[in-house]
Amino acid sequence: MAKKNNKQDPTGKKKNWFQKHFVTLLIVGALIIGLAIMLYPTISDYWNSFHQSRAIMTYMEDVASMDEENYQEVIASAREYNQEISDHGIKWEMTEEEKADYEKELSTSRTGIMGYLQIEKIDLMLPIYHGIEEKVLQTSIGHIAGTSLPVGCASFNSATGELEDSHESNHIVLSGHRGLPSAKLFTNLDKLVEGDTFQITVLNETYNYEVDQIRIVLPEDLSNITLETGKDYCTLVTCTPYGINTHRLLVRGHRTANSNGDQNVIADAIQIDRLYVAPFIGIPIVTVLLIILIIVTANRRKRAQILREMEESLKNRDSEVKKE
Repeated sequence: MAKKNNKQDPTGKKKNWFQKHFVTLLIVGALIIGLAIMLYPTISDYWNSFHQSRAIMTYMEDVASMDEENYQEVIASAREYNQEISDHGIKWEMTEEEKADYEKELSTSRTGIMGYLQIEKIDLMLPIYHGIEEKVLQTSIGHIAGTSLPVGCASFNSATGELEDSHESNHIVLSGHRGLPSAKLFTNLDKLVEGDTFQITVLNETYNYEVDQIRIVLPEDLSNITLETGKDYCTLVTCTPYGINTHRLLVRGHRTANSNGDQNVIADAIQIDRLYVAPFIGIPIVTVLLIILIIVTANRRKRAQILREMEESLKNRDSEVKKE
């Protein structure tokens, strides 16, 4: 009696395995793709926030390493720059030389940050960079060149909240995107109302602002971001309506005394929120678990198939023995 050839084509085995698990693989693949699409905005925002926090921490380390003389020189230069703007007005058009001089102001960190903005009401803390180039606005907040640097008026009395020089004026303008899939940025800026506050920290100086005016204007309308004698303003600018972006939302704040009556505040070390780290730990774990689930399921099916084949082989052998 001719013996049966029990050897199987390895290629056939692979094809057979793939055919058996095609539906499972398709479901798992669709699940992973669906989760990736659904979680992309959240994970991108977490990733962006993580790097923003790291950049701010690096900035704080650089500031802490400055000697007192250098620190005072940087502050004095920025205030001198602002005095020039106070005397001659905002420079909407700048020469290349003026742009180069502007870039040098408050450039004390390896990160290129000039400071950072905090808005507690909408849980926002973002680094501020020179200019409003798209590469800046994709991840952070940009300071509009030609407007006052974010160091406030030199004559501001941090205890009383008043300017001692009534002829001095200041108007900082910061711009940010909203509605980006990769980062929240100024997405929730429209939740601010008059009376809310925000803070700007530059070096070890913290400047407090209280919202006193909210306007929606056309992009070319600059009438609300001009200097006003005796006023120390900061305006936050973003696009509106959400997703359409035909107008600009302007949230203006006037400078007020800090809650502790002192503008010079050594900022505490910034802790990276555990929520920023969680997705980077959780996603690999879930992926590994899915892979393990597929392998375990495949092995169980394979063992079951082997057992069925063994039972079938024994039955065939018994049948052959009986025939003999």
